[in-house]
Amino acid sequence: MSKTANKPNISKQVLTDIILSWGNSIITTAQLQDWMITHYDPDETDIGLGEPEWTVEAMNIVMNEYEIAKLTKCRLESFQLAIDFIQADESVFNQTRHLFLREGFSD
Repeated sequence: MSKTANKPNISKQVLTDIILSWGNSIITTAQLQDWMITHYDPDETDIGLGEPEWTVEAMNIVMNEYEIAKLTKCRLESFQLAIDFIQADESVFNQTRHLFLREGFSD
């Protein structure tokens, strides 16, 4: 994380790296969620500073979902959907959002 104007910033790369760490079983689902709880505070932290609006929105959705999800509902095998959503360009934003929200968690 970097700081701008005395406010920390979570970059797209940092978020992608933490999700990759989870996907590669370097960290547990509980550690992923703890990271989200500790770092995701839109009032106190910039999210994706300098990124396009849709990327910032995707990052917020991903972080919020992993922050509030029941640990047993997070599907490790679908971690790439979160990364695809964060890295998507505007033309596939809705499609990647739908896949992440629908397939990234079990009901």
